[in-house]
Amino acid sequence: MQEPLAFRVRPTSLDEVVGQVHLVGEGSFLRKSVESKSLFSMIFFGPPGTGKTTIAEAYAKSMKVHFVSLNAVTCTKKDMEAAVGEAKIWHPCIVIVDEVHRLDKAKQDYLLPYVENGTFFLIGATTANPYISLNRAIRSRTKLLEVKPLTDKEIASGLKRAVSSEKGLHGSLEFEDEALLYIGKLSGGDMRFALNVLEEASVLYRGKDTVTKEDVAAIESVPNYASDKDENEHYDTVSALQKSIRGRDVDAALYYLAKLCASGDLDSIKRRLLVTAYEDVGLGNPNAVMRAQMAIEAAEQVGFPEAVIPLGNAVIDLCLSPHSRVGADSIEGAMAFAESQGMGIRDYLRYTPVNMKEEDKYPYDRPDLWARMTYLPEGLENKRFYLEENNPEGSYLKALNQNYELLKKTSRRSDLARLKKEK
Repeated sequence: MQEPLAFRVRPTSLDEVVGQVHLVGEGSFLRKSVESKSLFSMIFFGPPGTGKTTIAEAYAKSMKVHFVSLNAVTCTKKDMEAAVGEAKIWHPCIVIVDEVHRLDKAKQDYLLPYVENGTFFLIGATTANPYISLNRAIRSRTKLLEVKPLTDKEIASGLKRAVSSEKGLHGSLEFEDEALLYIGKLSGGDMRFALNVLEEASVLYRGKDTVTKEDVAAIESVPNYASDKDENEHYDTVSALQKSIRGRDVDAALYYLAKLCASGDLDSIKRRLLVTAYEDVGLGNPNAVMRAQMAIEAAEQVGFPEAVIPLGNAVIDLCLSPHSRVGADSIEGAMAFAESQGMGIRDYLRYTPVNMKEEDKYPYDRPDLWARMTYLPEGLENKRFYLEENNPEGSYLKALNQNYELLKKTSRRSDLARLKKEK
């Protein structure tokens, strides 16, 4: 049985990759890696059918190194051991793991030492957000590269190549440019889907001189997405959803949510709603944040089409709730400061202080002193990272501000020996 068209026309080098100029174009990271013959472990993340595994294979072929392909869903420990054995023979070697976020902790732990000691270079492909779906050990040892949805024109260009390629249709059938562009519009940035439609059309219209746009439209099995996608529309819609919630325009937020739901993009919705809940509503209404998280979990459990109901509730709740960016802005300021300069930790706050007198140690048995001690590093005693909101809306944030003002009036000390003697 012949392989599907999507597998037959995979590129043999980065030069043949369709789209993804930010990854494979002149001056890009992958291009410089190939030119300098410097291998790296990487994670490609992005929507289905955008070429993550294809780019990984094209990169390996461009580097002219041996590669082994695994799928995290189906591979066993025995498969992984065989891949490691193969990598030891063919050095250097790349191990490509599709759906890498599906590797359980035991399998990830098995691979890590071999990645660290250079037995092989790991290239993972995932549709999930790597910051959420992958553990820190994997992320810290790989470069994260985003693979974006293809534009309609990029997909049409790839289809045109598949029509003429010896590995594809080999010119056995002509397709109007409008027909190819129409398939691109239907595909929602998914090249694999587009190639499947192309192959289906080639079977249904075999013997016809030229396949037209109307011919493609007549194929009942082709789903028609609710909106056409240009190069940036997917990301623009996700961005518009968050900005509409931030601006409390509930009608606009519901519209953009509906667009994402119509395309079945649950992953993007989950990520954006969760970030929006914590970033823009945050301490203004922690209960609304919790309800959003519960709604996301419910959406995951029921799936589409019913998932639109809890998601819609969450969007309305977040839009009409009191908002506060105090949490997000405060931690961003603290992060910027921490990254710009490293400050020491006071000795009595260390996990195991060395050569410290008993009277100078942290008073575990004196909770009455905890709120009177200094915790910031020396020289930063008066540094403020928490950004009070001048006119807080929610009662919870008002209570936090009142408590903060009260605590600021407390005189904090670092001379624990004397502090312990005071009543």
